Amino acid sequence: MALTNTQYNSIMRLYEQRQTKNRHLRDERIHYVYTHVSGYQKLDESVATLSVAQGKKMLNGDPNALSELKECLHKLTKDKQRLLNAAGLPADFLEPVFDCPDCRDTGYVDGKKCHCFRQAEIELLYQQSKLKDVLEKENFDTLSYDFFEGEQLAAFQTAVNKCRDFARSFSRLGSNLFFYGTVGTGKTFLSNCIARESIESGHSVIYFSASSLFDTLSRNAFDYKNQESLDYLYNDLYNCDLLVIDDLGTEQSTPFTLSHLFTCLNERLIRRKSMIISTNLSLPELKERYQDRIFSRITSNFEFCKLTGPDIRMCKKRLTNRK
Repeated sequence: MALTNTQYNSIMRLYEQRQTKNRHLRDERIHYVYTHVSGYQKLDESVATLSVAQGKKMLNGDPNALSELKECLHKLTKDKQRLLNAAGLPADFLEPVFDCPDCRDTGYVDGKKCHCFRQAEIELLYQQSKLKDVLEKENFDTLSYDFFEGEQLAAFQTAVNKCRDFARSFSRLGSNLFFYGTVGTGKTFLSNCIARESIESGHSVIYFSASSLFDTLSRNAFDYKNQESLDYLYNDLYNCDLLVIDDLGTEQSTPFTLSHLFTCLNERLIRRKSMIISTNLSLPELKERYQDRIFSRITSNFEFCKLTGPDIRMCKKRLTNRK
């Protein structure tokens, strides 16, 4: 997946912290052994002395110098291991320490991301999406058809299949999905289902309700002291793999919000970065509320998914009250 620069740097800082921590741990172990294991430090220092001596022999043309060096180093290694064992320590006690021996805490193996880097990606994306707790409850595994029947059930099943297909292919196709329909029919839930699948497959997902997105942008727009933070926010908004804007239409309609909505849509379309937008507005209401150029961007570049049926939140509330 393509992490944003901010996200990549954040993960690499974790690896730097691991390397520093483990270097300190090894230094502490060496100090302990030198202090508590009699004779070990002298053997350790003799390795360097021996290497220098045999190196001079090799430079002077001694054909046996290398084999003698290997034999002596092997003996010194065995002697040091015996000292460690006698002190009740494992033979590898002073070996370099790594959280991940496979990549030696670099994040990469043969130029490819290590499995530990992959896991760090997923954990970071969950944290930054602000969806972790929600997605544990709202995902395809917890999805229920119990509140639908007849044509509404068939329509909802079709919508779910469309969402599954979108989750599998959006990063390859650069596709976008637009949920609209009546209140409480599962638009946010299905958005969360897709977000969960996307994060689990290692894609970066940023979620905002429309009101919180534009509130965040407006608070930072004229704060020049935090210009760097604002730049990071724009970078992430424009470049994350999937941007979810929930409840479009609940934000205040101002020239500022219209301008920034258009810019966000336009930038992501240019970069072929996928979006999910949900709204309770009907299409005529959407056209009336937003400028033609915004409405045109949405209708031309999004796949529409209309959801109708009972208000699921109200149905769940009634069931809870009966218990």
